[in-house]
Amino acid sequence: MANSSQNTSPSDSSLPNGRTSLTQVDPPIALGPLDGRYQPQTAPLTDYLSEAALNRDRVHVEVEWFIYLCRNGVLPGLEPLSEAQEADLRAIVTNFDGESISELAEIEAVTVHDVKAVEYFIGNRLEALGLARLKPLVHFGCTSEDINNLSYAVGIRDAVTNVWLPAARELVDGVSDLASSARDMPMMSRTHGQPATPTTLGKEMAVLAFRLQRQIKHVENQEFLGKINGATGTYAAHYASAPQVDWQEVSRGFVEHLGLTWNPLTTQIESHDWQAELYSSIAHFNRILHNLCTDIWSYISIGYFRQIPVAGATGSSTMPHKINPIRFENAEANLEISCSLLDTLGETLVTSRWQRDLTDSSSQRNIGVAFGHSILAISNVTKGLAWLDVAEEALAEDLDRNWEVLAEAIQMVMRAESIAGVDGMDNPYERLKDLTRGHRVDQARLIEFVSELGLSPEAEERLKNLTPATYNGIASRLVDYIR
Repeated sequence: MANSSQNTSPSDSSLPNGRTSLTQVDPPIALGPLDGRYQPQTAPLTDYLSEAALNRDRVHVEVEWFIYLCRNGVLPGLEPLSEAQEADLRAIVTNFDGESISELAEIEAVTVHDVKAVEYFIGNRLEALGLARLKPLVHFGCTSEDINNLSYAVGIRDAVTNVWLPAARELVDGVSDLASSARDMPMMSRTHGQPATPTTLGKEMAVLAFRLQRQIKHVENQEFLGKINGATGTYAAHYASAPQVDWQEVSRGFVEHLGLTWNPLTTQIESHDWQAELYSSIAHFNRILHNLCTDIWSYISIGYFRQIPVAGATGSSTMPHKINPIRFENAEANLEISCSLLDTLGETLVTSRWQRDLTDSSSQRNIGVAFGHSILAISNVTKGLAWLDVAEEALAEDLDRNWEVLAEAIQMVMRAESIAGVDGMDNPYERLKDLTRGHRVDQARLIEFVSELGLSPEAEERLKNLTPATYNGIASRLVDYIR
């Protein structure tokens, strides 16, 4: 956001009603929130999914292809480079910086082609490295998509591995910790918003943790595919120039050298199916997390959770007693935006007209935005969970107000008694419905009802000792499934 130290001139005031134009402010103002207001939370993705990162990874792929061809003597006259020469080439990548970004932009302004600009960028450095003779080897046999698909795969893989997965695991650890600490804490369940068979708070949180863990496993097992096989996926130029080479084996070896899974059969483009699979898994994670947010929000609204005040923070602009659940509300919005983008990417990227169209080029430039909104939501929920305190007294009071939830237990005991041959257990559901529907029933009335049923002594004693707080089955033990 602009501040008083940013400079504008009177001539910039060209907007209606005398407002100042902000397009010339220095430093430039971000149009979107991910690079503006929320930049601190999303900044780690810049290293992998920004336009600059894509160009750096293009340089990386081109350099590694150059080295790989030399190291394996793929073409006549090619010999392995010295360790020093390989190091010098790789330094083009490790030294990629702001000046490199500007130089590439200047080259692209002439070529009007981003990948060709990368080829020239590398070629311009070969003479200083004593490799001018090998300038034709840069981008050898490649179509632009050979470089692009590998660069995107490397960037997305590293963003998932180094940014998204660690953030997702930290979040799930927080949910799991809450589940473990509250595993024995009785809580009223609600089905259709109404009091139902009790549970424990820990078990409810464990359900969400378990669901999120499953999606993390899907993401962890995701393949990241790549190809390098020419303009229509046929290796035509490769075999025309060097028919003696097993180009499929070279392609497979190079893709795997980059740490990717080789796709042997493509058109000009790698088909993006792996991307659609990945985005589906992340969107599914997002939706489960959205469910967690709405549940936590609802628990806050009925007093099950207190939000721990943050010193100096304002909860509401006009109502000082309130602490708004903004972390969870913010997360909901960002999860919805992330899912919309991920769904669109998954739907559009798997279709390309015949060999190639450029719809994927524009679409893929929004991958970082989709991940950014997911990361922002994960960050908010992680922080929000850390500032929750369980209001145990509210949980206990809610349970004590709803003794009628034991009607299910009484009914099932009556059914079991009937099967065991105890007389007088007819129509258990109907009898409990008459007792409880439309009325509030307290402990004394339930005990009186149980005493009149004619149950076996053991069953009667068991029901008389039952309370809403103890009627939660093995809920606490179920938490162990998240370990």
